[in-house]
Amino acid sequence: MTPRALLFLCLFFAGSAQAADEGLSAFYTGKNIRLTVGSSAGGGTDIVARLLARHMGRYIPGKPGIVTVNQPGGGGLVGANRIANSAARDGTEIATMERAIPQLAFMGDPNVHFDPLTLTWLGSLSSYRNDAFMLFVNADHPALSVDDLRPGKMTARLGASQQGSTNLTFALIARDVLGLNVVPISGYAGTAKISLAMIAREVDGQLMGIVSIQATQRHLWESKAVRPLVQFARHTRHPVLPDVPTGYELVRDEPSRALLEFAELPFFMAQSFVAPAAVPADRAAALRKAFLLMTQDEEYRAEARKLDIDDSPVGHEEIEALLKKAKTTPKPVIDAFQRVIAR
Repeated sequence: MTPRALLFLCLFFAGSAQAADEGLSAFYTGKNIRLTVGSSAGGGTDIVARLLARHMGRYIPGKPGIVTVNQPGGGGLVGANRIANSAARDGTEIATMERAIPQLAFMGDPNVHFDPLTLTWLGSLSSYRNDAFMLFVNADHPALSVDDLRPGKMTARLGASQQGSTNLTFALIARDVLGLNVVPISGYAGTAKISLAMIAREVDGQLMGIVSIQATQRHLWESKAVRPLVQFARHTRHPVLPDVPTGYELVRDEPSRALLEFAELPFFMAQSFVAPAAVPADRAAALRKAFLLMTQDEEYRAEARKLDIDDSPVGHEEIEALLKKAKTTPKPVIDAFQRVIAR
């Protein structure tokens, strides 16, 4: 190719890119993007969504406003079904996605009315890369390591929330998949209530993420009032828990490993954002680009640190790869997982 031809191509593509940006800017200027939040105002998902709403718009051509609308119901299912089925598909609507909903879809839950792989994923603000979901007990509990919870040894009573909650799900996995001598006690209204029950010695421990305990129960963590025994949602041990085994180290066979892998899916897309299917390609690309640029913005990151929000973002490709793998999970594995969480 001659230098003149190469120059022509460079000018052509530069002009095309400029025209595309101008078209996007013309579309978004003066508009608001609706951000549907599938939970009540003031909760963790809502806080994260409003953080995004304050920052992402300036990275979209035309700098549209982003307006949050809370639409709680069904653990986020109401909002998720809306974005999938009835939201505008022109790039003016996005939504939060509660982390367990794609998993429910692959389990065949009749209340999920969409295939997660058809949606326009933007990314997740947390991939759990800096976190670990710990099973821990009070520091004065006699169990010094997970080996002390083997059958025939001592028992740990684990406080948990309602059916379907992550802390109950993994307490059941600890019991029925890892074979640990734990007794899940459900019905508590959140981790703060379980912590009070631990102080009162109604229960011996619970399950919670490192980031979560630092954000909501920091005194327990910093005073070493709790002792981690197992860490989930990790393929390798977290740097601050070098002596605590992962769930993968404790599974007894390949079917159990496959079940654990499926169970841990929601952690790796913990704070996801999504648009409907069939958004015009240029607008989908603009939204995805703006999402990732926002995560590198120092003003955004400073505010995220103040809010104790995990800073381990991933783009849409990582989420789509995760979902494609989850969708191929064999039915016997999903059936086994459903039997565990139904107990």
